[in-house]
Amino acid sequence: MENRLLSQRLQNISFSQTIAMAAKARELKKRGYDIINLSLGEPDFSPPNFILNAAKKAIDEGYHYYTPVSGYLDLRKVICEKFYRDNHLKYTPSQIVVSTGAKQAIMNLLLSLLNKNDEVIIPAPYWVSYYQMVRLCESYPVVIPTTMENNFKIHPEQLERAITSKTKLFIFSTPCNPTGSIYSYQELKDLSNIFKKHPEVMILSDEIYEYISYSKEPVTSIAIFPDIYNQVITLNGISKAFSMTGWRIGYIGAPEWISKSCDKIQGQMTSCANSIAQRAAICALKSNPSEIEYMIKKFKKRRDLVLNMIKKIDGFQLNNKPDGAFYVFPKISFFFGKKLHGKIIKNADDFSELLLNKARVATVSGSAFGNDECLRISYASSEDKIIEAFKRIKKTLTLI
Repeated sequence: MENRLLSQRLQNISFSQTIAMAAKARELKKRGYDIINLSLGEPDFSPPNFILNAAKKAIDEGYHYYTPVSGYLDLRKVICEKFYRDNHLKYTPSQIVVSTGAKQAIMNLLLSLLNKNDEVIIPAPYWVSYYQMVRLCESYPVVIPTTMENNFKIHPEQLERAITSKTKLFIFSTPCNPTGSIYSYQELKDLSNIFKKHPEVMILSDEIYEYISYSKEPVTSIAIFPDIYNQVITLNGISKAFSMTGWRIGYIGAPEWISKSCDKIQGQMTSCANSIAQRAAICALKSNPSEIEYMIKKFKKRRDLVLNMIKKIDGFQLNNKPDGAFYVFPKISFFFGKKLHGKIIKNADDFSELLLNKARVATVSGSAFGNDECLRISYASSEDKIIEAFKRIKKTLTLI
């Protein structure tokens, strides 16, 4: 009876598999099991002290009240300065909307743009929530598959073929969650040449992992190409690079008609982002990126550690080297159809469950990201935990 009362919109979507796996891991921990959680994209660092001090100062100075819907004006000015300093993008404060995390910023945008049966192009592998958010809007996700051999990136020809008269939006991330791939300047320029032929197609460029890059070349924003600047919504936030996941600050730079529509929706949803977190975000975004270089160096060291340990596990395939974020996305289809610890592994869901139940290591099935042959492993945890996790995985898969 209860299910019949739920909206069709809600029944169109599923629970987040990353959050679901983290919940399973927490439940097993409560029951006394020693679980190593490599499922969530959550850095294990504390935010830098200068940011913590800014938050304490904001409390002492009385920032306890509602803020403007789109965020404090001085924060939006700092975001504009950050976009220009790091990305060579010119935005004005009226083009900026600060939200309760990047997730809300995305949902604001989708609700602003999408009508029932519109199409949204999403390259796979993709971040889990893109697909479900589009479904929540009663629109159609049009998935473009990619291959490990092409570093999980789409070709311009694939994009051209996917665009139809119903296409409203293209969503992608660079650096990518879950693959760590980064689109180069030339690759983005080639894609921009397709987009400029279709000015009615908007582009959401998710750059939340921008600072977590191991390449010598800076991460390029697709909005840098003048012909498509007015088609692009640039998304970013402070959760990943500054290890401030629970502070919930995301933001967009966008054409003003988009920012106004997102402000309108947000005003009816959450009113504004957290006031104290906004004051801390000013401090974070004003800082030189070198202030968090110590974290990036540790992530790179962890990445190299994971790549080395994966090579020692028969059946794992990973012949691309992630250039950013803090995930690896190995192919594990070698195990499909095999009997492991008394169970036939049919897909990546089964394999991920096996690792949780037998190795006591939480990962996320690639099916959540649009590729059922792979597994997402986060290396946002400590080196000791990563080493122990891979020892357990190797032992579990050896004793079959």
